Formats: sequence, C-alpha cells, structure tokens
Amino acid sequence: MQCNPAISKQRLRNSVSRLALVAALATSLGACANKPNSGDITGSIRNPFAATETNPQSEIERLGERYKQNPSDTEAAISYAQALRRNEQNAQAVAVLEQATIKNPQHKALAGEYGRALAEAGRLQQALEVLSRAHTPDQPDWRILNAQGAIHDQLGNYKAARRYYQSALKIAPEEPSVLSNLGLSYILSKELKLAESTLRRASANPRAEKRVRQNLALSLALQGKFDEAEKIAAGDLPPEEARANIAALRDLIKQQQQPRNMQRSQS
Repeated sequence: MQCNPAISKQRLRNSVSRLALVAALATSLGACANKPNSGDITGSIRNPFAATETNPQSEIERLGERYKQNPSDTEAAISYAQALRRNEQNAQAVAVLEQATIKNPQHKALAGEYGRALAEAGRLQQALEVLSRAHTPDQPDWRILNAQGAIHDQLGNYKAARRYYQSALKIAPEEPSVLSNLGLSYILSKELKLAESTLRRASANPRAEKRVRQNLALSLALQGKFDEAEKIAAGDLPPEEARANIAALRDLIKQQQQPRNMQRSQS
C-alpha cells in the first residue's frame, strides 16, 4: 500500500472518504477509524495518520490450532478471532465467532466480540442486534456502549451515537477511547471545533493510545492547522511520514475546494 515512507495519496483518499466523511467534509472543508485490542471500534474513520501494524501469520496459525482442538472453548475462539481481525480477515473471524456463539448463546463476552466482528465486516444492523445481547441495562458495559455508538456513527445516526458515548463516559469518566470516538463523531457531523476540544481531552489522558493523538492531528488538519497537526502526528510517526501525510491531506483538500471555487467564479 505504501509507495514511500508516507502513505500514498490513493490510500489517504480511500481512508478519509470512508463512510460519511466525504459528505461531511464536502460542505465544510472540501473533504479529503481500533483494531481489536481494547474492545472498541474507534469511530467511523480509518485515520490516514495511523501507522501500519504488522500481523504475524504465525500467531494466527498458533491460535487457529488451539481453536481447532476445541471449537467450543470461548477463550480460544475469541483469541483466534481477534488475531484474524488484526490481520483484516474479518469474514473468517465472523465465521469463527458465529459458530462459537451458537455453542455458547448466553456468553456475553463472546457476543461482544461477535458484534464487533460483524461491525468490522460491514454487517452493521446485525452487529447492533448482537451487541444488545452482550450486556444488560442493569449491568451495562462501557466497551459495548462505545462499540454501539461507533456503529450508529457509521450508520449516520450521530445523535444516537453520542447518547451511547455519554452513557459510556458515565461508567468510565474521561476514558480516552470513548472520547476519541466522540471526537470522530463530531468530525463526521462537521463540528470540527467540538471534535478538536474532545480529542484534546482524550489525548491529555496518560492512557491515550497513539491512535487518539493521530485522530487529534486529523481534526487539526481538517481545520487548516497543518503545522500543529504535523507536530502531533510526528510524535508517533517518523517525521518524514507525518510531513508527507499532512502534505497529501492538504493537496486533497485543495483538490476538493477547486470545483467549489469554480462554481463561485461562474455564479
């Protein structure tokens, strides 16, 4: 996917145009994302600043062998599916978790993993239905609420998404992964100032992962604050890659603004 240390413009275009982002930014700036580790889906945008991670096939093979020995073992199924998802083998992860859920229909943690895998495979409505069984109103799980919010963002239901995020934050105050999703939700709805302030809160948390800081960099770049965005992005990426990503994003914004400028000149 990479033609040099920086991500290619085509990859950047595909990343930032994911879901509703193009429509959201087309009217604001001209337009130009967790992997499964902490149990959430970080928002609706695949961030162009995120570094590519390696996913050793040996891990998949090892966990796959363990799963084959006992497909009813929920821990084995979850671990194997997570490894598959990290390697973007989402359809296979869904199949593994579907079979495990059939064998263990009351297992809430398994339902949570199955719902997340369905969401990553694009089966959003089914994911919401499965995730609703992964916790109960009297014992809510903030990670599930966070995932439900992210799915609603992907469906364009921003108000509903934020209700889930706020509920999650009542259980886990200032949780950076939830704030990160909330910030991305504001990006999708073109509320870039709110996105920036929310993502700054998330980034200030000592437990914030690098993807949270990259989301902040994205929110800044989309407001034209390219120097600050590059500085933040460079904290987790090689300086050359961060610089090239910002330059590519700047070019894409200019390209999208050109038709609008032409329309104004002709009117």
